[in-house]
Amino acid sequence: MTRPASARSLGRVLVVDDHAPARESVSDVLRCAGYEVRGLASAVEALPELTAGDFDVVVTDLQMPGMDGLEFIREINRRRLGVQAIMVTAHASIESAVEAMRDGAFDYLEKPFNALQLEDLVGRALNRKRLLGGADPEGPSGDDALGMVGGSAAMRELRTRILQVAPTDETVLVCGESGAGKELVARAIHAASRRAAGPLVSLNCPALSPQLAESELFGHRRGAFTGADADRVGRFEAAKGGTLLLDEITEIDLPLQAKLLRVLQERSFERVGSSETIAADVRVVACTNRDLPTEVAAGRFREDLYYRLAVVPLRLPPLRERGDDVQLLADHFLLRASRRLKREGFVLADDARELLSAYHWPGNVRELENIVTRACVLNAGEPIVAAEIRPWLQQPDAVRETRPAASTQLDPADAAASLPVGARLDEVERALIVATLEHFDGHRAKAAEALGIGVRTLSGKLRLYGYAPRQRDFAAAPTNTIGNFCR
Repeated sequence: MTRPASARSLGRVLVVDDHAPARESVSDVLRCAGYEVRGLASAVEALPELTAGDFDVVVTDLQMPGMDGLEFIREINRRRLGVQAIMVTAHASIESAVEAMRDGAFDYLEKPFNALQLEDLVGRALNRKRLLGGADPEGPSGDDALGMVGGSAAMRELRTRILQVAPTDETVLVCGESGAGKELVARAIHAASRRAAGPLVSLNCPALSPQLAESELFGHRRGAFTGADADRVGRFEAAKGGTLLLDEITEIDLPLQAKLLRVLQERSFERVGSSETIAADVRVVACTNRDLPTEVAAGRFREDLYYRLAVVPLRLPPLRERGDDVQLLADHFLLRASRRLKREGFVLADDARELLSAYHWPGNVRELENIVTRACVLNAGEPIVAAEIRPWLQQPDAVRETRPAASTQLDPADAAASLPVGARLDEVERALIVATLEHFDGHRAKAAEALGIGVRTLSGKLRLYGYAPRQRDFAAAPTNTIGNFCR
C-alpha cells in the first residue's frame, strides 16, 4: 500500500544491511507502516547520515564488512546520536544479544521474523526515543508511536511524569475519565521501562466474575475447583519479567482486593489449590476512572490497597482540558482512517474543526476517534463539514467553558420526580436506573459512574429487572427500549 504523499510519517528510520534484498524488504515493510525510511549498505556510510540527519530509529544487521553491528551500536552510543538501535541478525546467540543490549541496543530481533514483529519493535523503540527526550514535546505534533498525541501543557507534563516513573519498578496508578486513553499511558510506561522486552499483560477487571477472578489473576492447579480440569497460568505469572495492567481496578471485589494487596506487599503468590509460592516478578500499573479516596471513604475500596497502588499517581486530563490537542488528534485519526480504509483525501472543513473545538467531549479521545472514523467511512470524497458531524454529538452547541466539571452527574430527584409518595424502594431504584441509562443513551459505564455503583452491579440489577439480553439477543432487541442498555 502506498502512503498518501501529504501524510505525516510516524518517524524516520535508517536501515543498515549489506544484503540488498534484506535491506529493501525491511525498508518496504516500514514504509508501508507509515515510516520515512532510508537504506544504506554499511555502518561506515550510516554514521555520517546519523550525525547529519534527524533519525529516530536504526535497524542494523549484525554481520557487515568494515564495521559490524556491535561496533556500530557502540559508536552510536559513544557519539550520543540520540537514536534507538535495533539489532537484526540471522546469527543469533545469547552472547551477542546480551552484548548488543549492554552496548545500548533497544532490542534484538532474530531472522526470520514477520512484518508485525518488526513494526511492533520499531514502534516501541520510537516511543521510547520520544519519551526519553528524542522529540520536542512542545513541537507541532506532540505525537508518539503509541498514540499519545498532543502538544498541550497537560500532555507535556504527563510525558515528563512518564519519563520520571518509567525507569523504576514502582507501582503506578493512572487516573482519568473513561475514553481519555489510560491504557495508552500504561503502554507508554511499559515501552519506556527496563521491562520493555518483557510482556505487557492486560486484565479488564469489570469483566471478571467473582468466582473466577482469583484464578484469572493467580492461576490454579488442576482439581482446585469444579471445572478446573487442567493447570492454568494466571495473569501475574504470564506477565513475568514485564508489566501487568489492571484496568478499572475499582471493580475488583473486597476479598480479592485483600489478596492483591498481599501480592504487592510480599511480591509472591500461590495458584488457587496450590501451596507452592511463586515470585511475582512483575510491575503493576492500575487504571481507574473513579476517585479512589471517595471509594475508600464509602467502604468500596481498601485504604491500604489504595496507598499501595498510588505510589506514583498519574492524572490523565480529559480531552476538554487539552485545548488544541483536539485538532491534532482529529488529524491523527484522519491519517489512521486513510491507512485503514486505503483511501486518500480525508479533510475536515473549517466549520467542522470549529465544531470539534467547541464540543465538550464527554466520551473523550475515544468519542473523537469514533466520530472522525465514522465521518471518513461515510465520506464521498468531499471535505467533511459540520453538518455531517453535528447529529452525532451530545449537546453539540455546548462549549467546554460552560460545561459543569462533573459532566456525568444526574439529579436523582429529577429521575424519581414522577413517582408517587409511598412508592416502594425497589420501584424508586428501578426508575432511577432506567432514567439514568436513558440520560446516557444506554451507556452502562457512564450510568454506573453517575449512580455511584460498579458496572457489574448495574448489570446484575438489569438482569434482575429482566432488561439485560444476552449478546446474541442484541440484534433482536427493539430500539429505544431498556433492552438496549447493555453496552
